[in-house]
Amino acid sequence: MNDLARALVAAAAQGDADAVRAALAAGATVDIRDDHRRTPLLLAALGDHVAAAEALVAAGADPNAQDDRHDSPWLVTGVTGSVAMMRVLLPAGPDPTVTNRFGGTSLIPASERGHVAYVRAVLRETGIDVDHVNRLGWTALLEAVILGDGGRDHQEIVELLITAGATPDLPDNDGVTALAHAERRGATEIAGLLRALR
Repeated sequence: MNDLARALVAAAAQGDADAVRAALAAGATVDIRDDHRRTPLLLAALGDHVAAAEALVAAGADPNAQDDRHDSPWLVTGVTGSVAMMRVLLPAGPDPTVTNRFGGTSLIPASERGHVAYVRAVLRETGIDVDHVNRLGWTALLEAVILGDGGRDHQEIVELLITAGATPDLPDNDGVTALAHAERRGATEIAGLLRALR
């Protein structure tokens, strides 16, 4: 990696939008990769550096470029829950079917982590598959129930997913439904929501 590439990578990681623009203007390659195959846009997304990401998207950065862990700028938005970053990436044409190392779309980690605003926005503003099944055999709904805390955020996410067309009785690889998981975990409110849909 030459000095110009290093400057772009560092600027993106630090969120220095002016330095990003300067490096690009000097001829830095927008999708240069670091030692872990992370692009500047991925580094900006990881740090939720919206202004730096805007500069990179304007220069044609790829929102789907995956690193050696199969993370991409788009997938990372589901982990961070950043609606602002998600919206910065939309004009770049992210592919909502791209999956992470667990075989999940951005909706699945967002549902697990309780990122209500992100789940609402990604369901409303993209064509993401609400019933996508990851390598663990879990959908966003199952992950929200199994790995969530059962609190208000996860209750709201369950409602959002169902309203968006999630199949409530789609079981995991062991044949266990979201309702059965909720009952086993003592997630009374979520179990009540799911029971009402039967």
